[in-house]
Amino acid sequence: MADGAAEPEKTTSAGAQAAAALLLVGGLAVGLWALGDAVGNTSDDGKPAVCSSSSSAPPRAQRVSGAQLCEALNRPDLPTLLGTPAERARSANGNESSFTLAGGTKITTPEGSVDLDTYSVKLSASYDDIPVARMGALLGHNAEKKTLLGHPAVLYSDRTIELSFNLGGKGASSAPGGIARCLMVAPSAEDGGGSLEIVIWRQDNVTPDDAALLRVAERVLPTVPGWNSAG
Repeated sequence: MADGAAEPEKTTSAGAQAAAALLLVGGLAVGLWALGDAVGNTSDDGKPAVCSSSSSAPPRAQRVSGAQLCEALNRPDLPTLLGTPAERARSANGNESSFTLAGGTKITTPEGSVDLDTYSVKLSASYDDIPVARMGALLGHNAEKKTLLGHPAVLYSDRTIELSFNLGGKGASSAPGGIARCLMVAPSAEDGGGSLEIVIWRQDNVTPDDAALLRVAERVLPTVPGWNSAG
């Protein structure tokens, strides 16, 4: 999974306030994101937002939950890692999304997200059997093979569409979004299947800084349950 885009426009009328979502298209990933009160815990009192979760189901054995991914991502130094040390987390959320394959197999993907004034960040986990090295070929010509902390990784871009929903019942509108930068990393050096992925995008639609993405990945991924530091 992957995501990205610019901050949605906010209205001043409480009765007709627009909620916005970012629909990511391209590559292999499609994700839907709502910002502010629509999906996460939003902080309006000057303090960083804390993680909330939309799922009441416990994680399966040996698997991480969306709430755990949110906690790993929503660290105090996240703004500094992103290069925006004066900012704070405005909203933070963890959830588990799922879909069912044609054969009836249900695939669940846990995700955590944090929004700041400049950047939004998403961390997700996949439990398929596809090695990250193979995913590099499937993601297309813009994918770059990398190594992060001794683990196989793939760096690639995705694009977003910004969707705005009017809570007053007047429908929705869409507009082109910006570029998201995505880093998919194997949980172990053996790359036996499955992945963790960090995606960042900017609210002003400027292409994100790869150095910021790598700094976040190097600090956050080793704290995720299931990460094998020993390889």
